[in-house]
Amino acid sequence: MSRPRALVLQAPGTNRDHDAVFALELAGADAHIASLLDLTEDASPLDTAQLLVVAGGFSHADALGAGRMFAVSLEHVVGERVRDFVAAGRPVIGICNGFQTLVRAGLLPGALGHNASGDFQCEWVTLEPQASVCVWTLDIEPIDCPIAHGEGRYVHPDITSLEAAGQVALRYRDNPNGSTGDIAGVCDPTGVVLGLMPHPENHVIARQYPLHTRGQHGGLGLQLFRRGVDHARAV
Repeated sequence: MSRPRALVLQAPGTNRDHDAVFALELAGADAHIASLLDLTEDASPLDTAQLLVVAGGFSHADALGAGRMFAVSLEHVVGERVRDFVAAGRPVIGICNGFQTLVRAGLLPGALGHNASGDFQCEWVTLEPQASVCVWTLDIEPIDCPIAHGEGRYVHPDITSLEAAGQVALRYRDNPNGSTGDIAGVCDPTGVVLGLMPHPENHVIARQYPLHTRGQHGGLGLQLFRRGVDHARAV
C-alpha cells in the first residue's frame, strides 16, 4: 500500500512539527517538514504533497496575536497554492497555533480568543467526534489528548448554522476554555480542512497517556491521522 506524501508546515517558534511527523509516519504517511522560508525559495514540496499539517507551537512568539504572523506569511508565500490544495480535495489540518493560523487566514470559520480563565492552560481533555462532513473524524472514537494554549476559546456568531452545515467536528467533553458550544474543532464546508486546539499528535502511542502506568487507556489521537492519511491516499 502506498504511503501518501505529507508536508508539515512550520514557522519560527513552532514546536510540534516533529511530533506531527511522528504521528503521520505511524499513520502510514511519508512525512517531511518545510518552513515557509523554504517554500519562499521552492514551493514544489507543497505542490507534490497529498496531505498538509500546519503545526502547533508559538509561531513568531504569538506577536500581534496567536497565529497572526504565521497566517500573514502563509498567505503571502503560498496562499493561492493552499487554496488550490484544498480545491483538489487534499486534506489539511491545523493544530493549536496551526488552527489559529488557518482561522486568521480565512480557511476556517470563526475566531479564537483568550481562555475564559484568562490563563494559559495545559491539561488533558477528552474530545467527542460529532456528526459532520469532516474527513478527519469519520467514524472515530473519542480522543484523549492535551491542550496547551492561552488563546483557545472558539467563538462563532451562528453555531446553529455551523452545526447544520456539518462543520462542527469535535466537542470537548468538559469544556476547559469557555469555547462557544463546547467546540474543540471545526472543518471547512468541504470537510477536508480541519482545525482543532488540542494536540492529538501528543497521544499516538499508549504510553503517552498519563494514567497508562495505572492500567488506564485513553482514546488515541492516532486514529484522526489515520483518517487523514486514508483520505489522502484515496484522492
